[in-house]
Amino acid sequence: MKRFIVLPLLTLLAIPSPAAERTIPVKGRYLNIPVSHSAPRVRLMMEADGMDPMPFVVRLTDGKPDYWVFKDLSRLKGKKLTVSGDISEAALGAAYVADTIVGASSLYAEALRPQYHFTTARGWINDPNGLIWHDGEYHLFYQHNPYEREWENMHWGHAVSPDLLHWEELDDALFPDKTGTMFSGSAIIDTDNLAGFNRKGRPAMLAYYTCETGERQIQCMAYSLDNGRTFTKYKANPLIDSKEEWNSRDTRDPKVFRYSDGRYVMVLNERDGHSIFNSSDLRTWERKSHVTGFWECPELFELPVDGDPSNTLWVMYGASGTYMLGHFDGAVFSPVSGKHRYSAGSVYAAQTFNNIPASDGRRIQIGWSRIDHPGMPFHGQMLLPTELSLRTTKDGVRLVSVPVREVESLCMPLGSWQNLSQDEALRTLRQFDNPDGLRIRATIALSHATDAVISLGGARLVDYDMNGNMLNGMPYSPDDPTSMELTVDIFVDRASAEVFVEGGLFSYSFGRERRPGQDSFYIRGNRLTFKNLEISRVEPVWNRI
Repeated sequence: MKRFIVLPLLTLLAIPSPAAERTIPVKGRYLNIPVSHSAPRVRLMMEADGMDPMPFVVRLTDGKPDYWVFKDLSRLKGKKLTVSGDISEAALGAAYVADTIVGASSLYAEALRPQYHFTTARGWINDPNGLIWHDGEYHLFYQHNPYEREWENMHWGHAVSPDLLHWEELDDALFPDKTGTMFSGSAIIDTDNLAGFNRKGRPAMLAYYTCETGERQIQCMAYSLDNGRTFTKYKANPLIDSKEEWNSRDTRDPKVFRYSDGRYVMVLNERDGHSIFNSSDLRTWERKSHVTGFWECPELFELPVDGDPSNTLWVMYGASGTYMLGHFDGAVFSPVSGKHRYSAGSVYAAQTFNNIPASDGRRIQIGWSRIDHPGMPFHGQMLLPTELSLRTTKDGVRLVSVPVREVESLCMPLGSWQNLSQDEALRTLRQFDNPDGLRIRATIALSHATDAVISLGGARLVDYDMNGNMLNGMPYSPDDPTSMELTVDIFVDRASAEVFVEGGLFSYSFGRERRPGQDSFYIRGNRLTFKNLEISRVEPVWNRI
């Protein structure tokens, strides 16, 4: 969970006597809320029968809004919603209930809306949380501020997909409460009913999350019996309170999974690294060990080396994506190499899916892309889902990341060429200037050159300095140190680009400025040759509503 300056959740725990209160009959699906960034943030409370009181912060305005946000009230249909807080009656009266959201006609068609990367309909997103497959659905939970395009009000947003590409955004899954806000975590399926929440043979989905109280961070649990649509918070929370153990408030982002001998493991970031806990009942946790050198959003998983199931290593990483390789006995992680880097740029807080069926066997990851979408009613996006593997290289075993095979279904071939000169390659690329969604696969041969550049508008998709071993500002050495070639797989979206190099041994991502009519391709180098060039259109994933 990436941290910003936290204003003790703006003291959500103690809202003063309201200056205004409004009771609204819920006769429609959405509460539409006008937002202006020139208005101050105000603290409000939302209450209704059958709903825990929910504090939130919003820049509510009774003037001209910059955009509108919304709260799904489907579960409260026919009830009365009370909203109160230290705000004028006029501003509070500007929100209204309707069956549609304001701006529905342009939803997912905004000028900077990514066409095949996940974004939320409204508001801010960051870390993916609780990634899990269950009953034919991939679940993407994520850090979400539904009331503003800036960081605040941490909820767990929720979306589901049958294919990791076409996502249906559902109502938020975890909400701020009287204790605090909902920071990052993970999810598992309690198939053996160890926690005791299963009902009528239906296994509970358990969400483990950090609660930010304003004074410290504690680890909590919630359970769902309807496939993640609604959660009930465990009454005996917190499960872990690290205040006594560590002289630090930074204890967060529990990643829980089942080890091969049946015990459950939690990897928790505490102060200067990752702590490992064990549990046999999913409620009580015992600290076993600690590995220094990481900051927030821990991951730990096993992968075969070169596809050999008899030769495996464990991967441990933190939010930045730097990783160690080592061995793990269920309680202690023993590093053998690292820290290494496999990805750079906008990626942060990547997480892998739990519960992928054994018949599939993939380790699938989604990361948060820290890019801006200026002027939009949303901020931030997820990167493409990728499959992780371990490959032996000249430098030892390294982590590899490639787009999941499902991405191929979005790619509509536009052309394939071989042995193009630099000028021929440029003329070919310029047929596809000003792209909304494009994939470019190429093998570039350097002859009289020590560098190769492919730009789109002001964005350098590839900037390779072979002499200096640098690729887009990061140290890079090909697996064959004498190689005069660079193989790239480039994905261009409306506001971003992702590049996978040498079959996924290195990747990077970044935001790009959208300049309609000026997004032209450019190639720089000295007599470069494109041994192959394949260009595909990447289809959008959104169903407009």
